[in-house]
Amino acid sequence: MSDVFFHPVSGFDLPRFAGIPTFMRLPHVPPGHERFGDVQVGLIGVPWDSGTTNRPGPRHGPRQLRDASTMIRAEHPVSGVRPFETVNCADLGDVGPNPADIQDSMQRITAFYREVVAAGIVPLTGGGDHLSSLPILRAVAASGPVGMVHFDSHTDLYHSYFDGTMYTHGTPFRRAVEEELLDPARVVQIGIRGTMYDHEDMDFAQSVGIRIITIDEFHARGVADVMAEAREIVGKGDTYVSYDIDFVDPTFAPGTGTPEVGGPNSYQALQVVRELAGVKIVGADLVEVSPPFDPSGGTAFLGVSIMFEMLCQMAAQVQGG
Repeated sequence: MSDVFFHPVSGFDLPRFAGIPTFMRLPHVPPGHERFGDVQVGLIGVPWDSGTTNRPGPRHGPRQLRDASTMIRAEHPVSGVRPFETVNCADLGDVGPNPADIQDSMQRITAFYREVVAAGIVPLTGGGDHLSSLPILRAVAASGPVGMVHFDSHTDLYHSYFDGTMYTHGTPFRRAVEEELLDPARVVQIGIRGTMYDHEDMDFAQSVGIRIITIDEFHARGVADVMAEAREIVGKGDTYVSYDIDFVDPTFAPGTGTPEVGGPNSYQALQVVRELAGVKIVGADLVEVSPPFDPSGGTAFLGVSIMFEMLCQMAAQVQGG
């Protein structure tokens, strides 16, 4: 059982539209807080989108995700898991980026996550654009390469943009493989689709052994079959989960910078995470929610609902040791 200090504020005690919003109404326990060392799963915001190459806005994602997350309640509707009573969860706050300097921002992000990992906390991140995953992985995978389950409509495996720009939201996992943060034989990318510049990213994936499951294959096989293969690929080793909200069809998640039609619906968006049971998750992120393109707030609410699904998997894992 978790410490009651780490339980979220109930909507029965304070209306959900009142109070200062934290992720899922959890206590704010930043590094240096006297209870920081007692946290087991930490929710973190990375308000940064300097890797964006088209429509900006994910730097505002964590704030909107926090606001939407006040609607998250205590119990999973299907599994019955009550994560806040299972493990000590807290909102660790935001990493403060440098919006004018990509390299400095990545160093700041890595330093923050190194402190989190050193404390034995499993990080769950709300981004931010997808370049955010690279500096997070530099901390999470510092002791050796990890596997990855990656939900996205894009591979993010390109070598560079604009004749040599190496760090964009289209390149993080190419860099992560090169830096030996990811074990490509234990990486699976699910939902890939959309028009293409060329086959460079696909060719790279094939050359290093990354498994790509396109959206056509996803729809043909179904969630359960695809996710069974994903679990087999990552096996029992340490695994990172990276979830770009543009994995979901823009009918259900319009608030993102690079939408691609033909994706999963909102139920399937939750279902794929439920099928991660048994995966050893050492960190996870939900990225690319862009509030300027999400006037209804529906994308953000789907995003935090996905984060809650991730949290339930992480809580079950922590509880099981």
